[in-house]
Amino acid sequence: MKRTKTLLLGLILAFSGGFAAAQPNFDAVTIKTHKVAEGIYALEGEGGNIGVSVGEDGVIIIDDQFAPLTPKITAAIRALSDKPLRFVLNTHWHFDHTGGNENLGNAGAVIVAHENVYKRMSTEQFIAFFKMKLPPSPKAALPVITFTEAVTFRLNGDELNGYHVKRAHTDGDMIVRFRKANVVHMGDTYFSFMYPFIDLGSGGSVKGVLAAVDGVLGTIDENTKIIPGHGPLSTKSDLRAYRNMLSKVATSIGRMIKAKKTLEQVVAAKPTREFDAVWGNGFLKPDQFVEIVYKSMSPEKAAAKAR
Repeated sequence: MKRTKTLLLGLILAFSGGFAAAQPNFDAVTIKTHKVAEGIYALEGEGGNIGVSVGEDGVIIIDDQFAPLTPKITAAIRALSDKPLRFVLNTHWHFDHTGGNENLGNAGAVIVAHENVYKRMSTEQFIAFFKMKLPPSPKAALPVITFTEAVTFRLNGDELNGYHVKRAHTDGDMIVRFRKANVVHMGDTYFSFMYPFIDLGSGGSVKGVLAAVDGVLGTIDENTKIIPGHGPLSTKSDLRAYRNMLSKVATSIGRMIKAKKTLEQVVAAKPTREFDAVWGNGFLKPDQFVEIVYKSMSPEKAAAKAR
């Protein structure tokens, strides 16, 4: 699950005006299937990691990457089960997690997400950090079922609990827990072994990501399998390391904000230095991550700077 860096670079260019020249070569993408637990799989391709539950009641998936990949994703699912795809759960609204919605919705799958995902997908959006404007999604791509706090599915011999975490990666994040299988899909509240992108313009915050991670850590054990939004499958100890990194970086930057340091001064101080070897090899470079954390913790300064 190592393609996020090149993918996001291409998409930044694509949605800022150069789509034909910059879009990823979806023809070259291979969908890789990873068994997570009995009846549960993770699909790796381009975009967010897809969770798959298969069993006697049908197929339910979590996120669906990009529209051009739908035939390959569907083929990978068919290799696991010949049952119908009944539900698609979106962990948040971003296009690398919802791009296949229209195809799958038209094919009969019911799309489920937090109500803020519907609100964002049904209106024009702007991701300020990447200067990306996105048009409203077509009707078939929109969630049919929305929730505000939690939603439960009792399928394939398991209980799937999807619950909302506030102002984390975005304002519409859902974490999905497979109770019996002891698996959690965290969406983009967790980027494994890379600095996370937090979409401040879509209601995200460092504080919310930390709260989301703490909530998961408090309810799992050492045997829990974790599917991140991006990056390799993980364990509780991996998630603890992620939490430690986020907390230390945020604490360091918070101290500098209290000391009236500017963004430029904070970036120059290299507050991520001790973590860069492990976490600094994703699509976000350390200085970019520092900027996001700074702006998340000092929104009034970010607004003044923007003016």
